Amino acid sequence: MAIDERLQQMMDFSDTLDQLKSVYRKNLIMDGSREENSAEHSWHMAILCMFMDEYAPEKIDQFRAMKMMLIHDVVEIDAGDTFCYDEKGYEDKAEREQAAADRIFGLLPEEMGRELRALWDEFEECETPEAAFANALDRFQVLRQNLRSDGGTWRLYDIPKSRVLVRMGQVREGAPKLWPVVLELLDGAVRDGILKDDT
Repeated sequence: MAIDERLQQMMDFSDTLDQLKSVYRKNLIMDGSREENSAEHSWHMAILCMFMDEYAPEKIDQFRAMKMMLIHDVVEIDAGDTFCYDEKGYEDKAEREQAAADRIFGLLPEEMGRELRALWDEFEECETPEAAFANALDRFQVLRQNLRSDGGTWRLYDIPKSRVLVRMGQVREGAPKLWPVVLELLDGAVRDGILKDDT
């Protein structure tokens, strides 16, 4: 069978996705040995959606949330990863990521590109239960990474507890049953000396 235009578009998109494996985040993997790449992060998020949906505040479409997590950072292929505590980087983050979404999802056949772009937009807008939950898990997983890597980026970039609390605020909205856990873990991090308490 000859490669038709539709299959070629899918292959081009797939080939482009491979570049996500070379986009490195500031976050360290849990053993602290290296930075995590965005493809690894997206996979980890989708797995969390697969078994932690009981922490969503209401019944969610688990498959939709998993798909959202698999593609939520695809734009970083063009836009790069913006460290969550980088205020300067956030000044043009939305613009960079919108342009990246236009190009990358535009590689697919039109109806597929529209579907994935809609999922990406939904995650960014964070207004549906699935998006709120996915965003909450996105924050919670990074919290776990920092705890397991002896403070990870908190230590590397001198991030105090007050800023971590602001970042974790999405957990209170998207996975409220995890919020007391977040507070307990942060208190433990302060006691263990891996997070500076400025609250």
